[in-house]
Amino acid sequence: AVRGLAGRKRSRREMEAESPAGARPGEPSGKSARKRLELQRDAEPGPPAAVGSCLPAVGPALSVCPLPTQEDLAGLRCHLQRVKALAQLAQLPPVPAGASTDLRSRLEQVRQLELRIREKKARSRAAPAAQPSGNTEAAAPMAEAGEKPPAYQRFHTLAQDLPPGLTLPYKFKVLAEMFRSVDTIAGMLFNRAETITFAKVKQGVQDMMRKQFEERHMGQIKAVYPTSYRLRQEKNIPTFGNGGKKSDYQLTLEPVLGEEEKVDGRPHLSASCLLERRKEFNRNLVNIVKQHHKAFLAALSPPMVVPEEKLTRWHPRFNVDEVPDISPAELPRPPQEDRLTTAQEVLSTARGMLTPKMEKALANLALRTTEASAGEPVVSKAPSPASTSSALKGVSQALLERIRAKEAQKLQALMTRDPRQEERLATLGRLPAMARILRNVFVAEKKQALTIEVACARMVESYDAQMPPGEMEKHLRLFAELLPDWVGIHAIRTDTYIKLDKGKDLSLITERLTKAAKEAEAL
Repeated sequence: AVRGLAGRKRSRREMEAESPAGARPGEPSGKSARKRLELQRDAEPGPPAAVGSCLPAVGPALSVCPLPTQEDLAGLRCHLQRVKALAQLAQLPPVPAGASTDLRSRLEQVRQLELRIREKKARSRAAPAAQPSGNTEAAAPMAEAGEKPPAYQRFHTLAQDLPPGLTLPYKFKVLAEMFRSVDTIAGMLFNRAETITFAKVKQGVQDMMRKQFEERHMGQIKAVYPTSYRLRQEKNIPTFGNGGKKSDYQLTLEPVLGEEEKVDGRPHLSASCLLERRKEFNRNLVNIVKQHHKAFLAALSPPMVVPEEKLTRWHPRFNVDEVPDISPAELPRPPQEDRLTTAQEVLSTARGMLTPKMEKALANLALRTTEASAGEPVVSKAPSPASTSSALKGVSQALLERIRAKEAQKLQALMTRDPRQEERLATLGRLPAMARILRNVFVAEKKQALTIEVACARMVESYDAQMPPGEMEKHLRLFAELLPDWVGIHAIRTDTYIKLDKGKDLSLITERLTKAAKEAEAL
């Protein structure tokens, strides 16, 4: 039918082209034109009867709804190609059967990583809706939530630019700062003879530290320094618009002071007392870390025993920032008067007033609650001693024991070394490099002796590290102490001169200094 209509349209165009200038479009002129039209109409295959019957009505509408052009067909083909390409991308090719184990494991890792990313995005979308924006107390402590603390807390000790010593973990330092803030606020209120409530202290500590302060932190302070405060639950304390009732119980703090801390007959928390309490709190924190360090040394192979009074630094492999948090001490709770909380209390109170079936149900519930609260005891696993690795197979066990014992002895000497001896060792380690610089100074000056001030100034200018002249003078005097035949220091009237023998072999001098440093380190 469509081909027939297209043929009719072409014949009409040909007739219009052959018609004279005055004729109407589509109207053939003369008998010859009509005859040709009839012959062409008979030669072309016509449409079915139903279609042919309505051709006169459909003919005029063909000019309104034209056939699709080439541009439309090209656009449809491009759209179809894009749909096919997306369908191919959506279907990931399966892993070939002959793929290696390494390739399969990597593909599995990629799939697992994609699943984790999707779960993380889902949690991040659900977190703002589940937690209100203005709630500051909704965030639980990281240790209780089981989340991993940030890196600046886990590696706090490594980032400190301090000499090695008995450093504290980050959380212990934060707790010490909280105790200092609590002591400051409690001292101000106590000296004004004002009742110290936990609500007042909490607000003051949070304003000073910009950190959350809860009853858990107060329990930790009580566990570290039990004799610092006397805690009680009291009521009928004015709240002054804090939102609480005067008849409610409140946790109150009272500093524990000695008899000598009195002014005008009443106790007074002075600045010296605050400083002493802060030092005592820090000592208690160090003692707690020492207990964990002692357990770490006992778990080594071979075990090490270092007296606590001689300990000056931690073991190199002891991670200070992984020390567990302090368990809070139990704080006083407000008395629960005539309030039944457990099934056992309800059963003992209402015995004889309930039906036998209700009494049996309450007895079963109390039994189950007791069994659940008992639980299983937690057994702490001690770290197993270091076992012989596969790389040391075939090595004599006696030789390994001797090496481990020597290493343990060296580490024990390192942990009990005096700070002044540590400073001397650091000075001895710098002498071999300074010996060459000192000889070059005397060669450049072309003198046998120089004043100590000039020699120190030239050494400070030539040494690669920044060092004050007073510290450089200590190094020069140590040269004269260790090598009196090479360097001599002489005081003449008001000046001090240093003299150097330039004929000595510098390699022998360096060897003697290195040997002296090794001997001092072995002590």
